[in-house]
Amino acid sequence: MAIHKTAIIADNAVIPASCEIGPNVVIGEDVVLGENVKVMANAYLECCEIGDGTLISPFASLGTAPQDLSYKGQKTKAVIGKNCIIKEYVTINRGAGEDGAVTKVGDKCLLMTSSHVAHNCVVEDEAIFANLATIGGHVHVGKGAFLGGMSVFHQNIRIGEYVIISGFSAARMDIPPFAKAASAPAILHGPNVIGLKRRGFSKEEIEHIRDAYKHIQARTTTLTNVVRELEEKYPDDKNILRITEFIKTSKRGIYLGRLNALANDEV
Repeated sequence: MAIHKTAIIADNAVIPASCEIGPNVVIGEDVVLGENVKVMANAYLECCEIGDGTLISPFASLGTAPQDLSYKGQKTKAVIGKNCIIKEYVTINRGAGEDGAVTKVGDKCLLMTSSHVAHNCVVEDEAIFANLATIGGHVHVGKGAFLGGMSVFHQNIRIGEYVIISGFSAARMDIPPFAKAASAPAILHGPNVIGLKRRGFSKEEIEHIRDAYKHIQARTTTLTNVVRELEEKYPDDKNILRITEFIKTSKRGIYLGRLNALANDEV
C-alpha cells in the first residue's frame, strides 16, 4: 500500500493494499476504496464508496454533505463505479433525505475539471461531463450521455442515454434518448448521429431514430398522438420504444423547440 506520509486517514476507512494515496489527501469517515484506486494530492473523500481502478485527481471532493437545507446529518453516501476518471476540483455530494440515501455514478464515467454531481443523482455508465457541467439534485443521466462544458441542469430532470448537449446549455425539462440538444433552454436538434455511429448503432437504427425525431418535432399533431403513431410504426424497435416510453413517463415535460435542418446530418 502506497500512502503518503502527509495523508490523513480515518480509522474506519477501508483501503486495499493496491491503492495509492497521494500527499495531503484527506480520507474521512465511512470511505471504502476498491482495488487499484489512485487518489492524487489534496483530494478529499468522506462517506463514499469508490470502485476498482478509479482515478481521483487533485482537489476533487467526493461524498461531501449535500447542498440541501433539509439535510440534518443523516447517514447517506455517494457510490462511484469502476474505472472512472474524476478530474481536478470535481464535486460529488452524498445523498440527502432519509438514512441510506445515495448519489450514484456508474462505471467508466469521465468527470472533467470542476464538474458537479449533486445529491441523490444517478449517473449511468460511460457518461461524460465536460468542464464545469453541473447537475442539480435528483437528476438522472443516461448511459453514454455527454454534457457539454458549462452546461447546467435543473433538479429532478432526466437526460436520456447517448444524448449530447452542447456547452453553455441549460435545461429545466427532460431530454429524451439519442438526441442532440443545445442552447438555453436546451432545444432538440434531432438525433445524435455521430455519437450513435461511434456506439455501433446500425444505419437502419439511426434512420428509424431520425424519423422518430422528425415526427416528434414536426408539431403536426399532439405529442401523445405522435408517440402512439411511432409505437404502431416501429412495434419491435427497442430504440424507438425507449424514446416513446421516456416521453410517456416524463414528469418535467419535453421541450421540443424548433425543427432544425435534420436532413443536414447524413447517416
